[in-house]
Amino acid sequence: MASLHVYSVLVVLLLTCEAVMATKENDQIIKEKSCETKMGLPCFLEAFTSIFETGSISNKCCVELVVLGKVCHSALVRWTLENPLFKDLSPATIIAKSIQTWNNCLALIDSPSPSA
Repeated sequence: MASLHVYSVLVVLLLTCEAVMATKENDQIIKEKSCETKMGLPCFLEAFTSIFETGSISNKCCVELVVLGKVCHSALVRWTLENPLFKDLSPATIIAKSIQTWNNCLALIDSPSPSA
């Protein structure tokens, strides 16, 4: 019985360490790549709404999102999910919506304009 308790404590410690390392990794990526400054607040809010709530993202903001880059986009989404305010959200759902938003914006940017 004692070995089960020790095992449980080790699992909790391991998970806690992984969460702290993930937080530090996201913070480091965001800081090193200046992610917070690459996208204007109105477009950041549009992207946030399309991922964490129900909304859409405009073509203009899709351009800003793609310029932000996938690494910053992913780090900011993971960083936001680590915030206790969002603990009730399903990480799998949010990550799926994040990928969908990224792919939609990328397709929009890569597609030729109708006037071309």
